[in-house]
Amino acid sequence: MKADARAAWTHWHNTRLGTAPASTRSKYGAKVVYINGLRFDSQREAQRYAELTLLVSAGEIVDLEIHPGFALMVGEQNTDGPPTVFHCIGHYHADFRYTNVHTGNVIVEDVKSKPTRTTDYKLRKKFVEAQYQIVIVEVT
Repeated sequence: MKADARAAWTHWHNTRLGTAPASTRSKYGAKVVYINGLRFDSQREAQRYAELTLLVSAGEIVDLEIHPGFALMVGEQNTDGPPTVFHCIGHYHADFRYTNVHTGNVIVEDVKSKPTRTTDYKLRKKFVEAQYQIVIVEVT
């Protein structure tokens, strides 16, 4: 029993520190990758991170943010005016957000493969784009 508890604690500890075993796989079969203590859900996402860090070094983009979160909010219906109470019904986490130095535009990116473009993802993407007045760029 002690060995099981220790193994569970070690797994939890390694996951929290970003040093989980390299063989960890996501539900779509993508291999989880760790770079500089950062967790990426696929090799393609880690590759895109490497590309973006080069663009930061070159001065092409600034304010690179990894896994930015967006709250999905809905207003309570009010018959005599705008909604006064908002409720969080979920969250959406993109892969990257950064600012293009030349245009000043804030870019939100999500690395996607065909299997990960689920109905749930498409709905959340539309919701976030409408709520935050942004366009989420899909990188394949």
